[in-house]
Amino acid sequence: MRRDVWWWIGCSVVAFMGVLCDPAWVEAQAYPSKPIRFVVPYPPGGASDVTARVLGQKMTEAWGQSVVVENRVGANGILALESVAKASPDGYTILMANLGPNAIVPGLYSKLPFDPIKDFAPITLTTLVPQLIVVSAESDIKTFRELIARAKAKPGELSYASGGNGTASQLAGELLKSMAGVDFLHVPFKSDVQSTQEVLGGRVTMAFPTVISVMPLIKAGRLRPLAVATKQRVAILPDVPTVSESGVAGYDVVSWGGVMAPANTPKDIIGKLNGEIIRILKLPDVAERIKSTGAEIVGSTPAEFGAYVQSEIAKWGKVAKEANIRLD
Repeated sequence: MRRDVWWWIGCSVVAFMGVLCDPAWVEAQAYPSKPIRFVVPYPPGGASDVTARVLGQKMTEAWGQSVVVENRVGANGILALESVAKASPDGYTILMANLGPNAIVPGLYSKLPFDPIKDFAPITLTTLVPQLIVVSAESDIKTFRELIARAKAKPGELSYASGGNGTASQLAGELLKSMAGVDFLHVPFKSDVQSTQEVLGGRVTMAFPTVISVMPLIKAGRLRPLAVATKQRVAILPDVPTVSESGVAGYDVVSWGGVMAPANTPKDIIGKLNGEIIRILKLPDVAERIKSTGAEIVGSTPAEFGAYVQSEIAKWGKVAKEANIRLD
């Protein structure tokens, strides 16, 4: 056999043995070999919690290792993100990332116990959850155009409810004020549930909830959706126009969910998680359950998700700065 062929074979063997001896490669092949902690920065029952539990159940079935959902609530999601940022980067702690904690919170505090970009490894964007602009079904405001016309005619008279200062619902209201050139009175409450109740009672004009949280009330005829806050209409509400269609071009507010891990988690493990989560999202029963709530299933590469999060941090940081919203 020719000498150069023997040389090539030798090099190949050496390279292969090098891979086998690489601790990161060995770890990735064995992963997962123990339970995985799936941290959710919200209470049980919400969109993020439901998505995490669906994913966790399917991952458990596929891998034979328990995926335990941990609802770590408090401080606008800061406690949850801090616990993940400081966890061992071995793939056994993952985060259900979300618009509020991961993209809005960084623009509200001058100092956080984590870096929103450097301390996390994106895995995949999972879902997009449209937000709506709703009024009570008893309101005499029938359309979004009527809402804006009245706001311009009587500045500061109309009000909008939010789940509290610095929440996604407040930022959605401030963005609309800026883009439409109107003035609404912001009325913060302790939660988005409470803010919706105040709209139902007619004590506040409108709110900016997610489609998931208010669909039962819309179906029951208690809330009237005036517009969809995203660029496209929602399949579950096909007759409701978007804000852009109704005169405020470019307005786009969507609550999103995704999965992240601590920074420096091995790329092979990130890849394994990415592939498994995307596989699960495509399963017919999972897709049907998620889509029935009005959410859109995505699935992305880690790089795509990372770029999206950075763009969202920049977008909402600008809104918070222009509206002078600070929480410290």
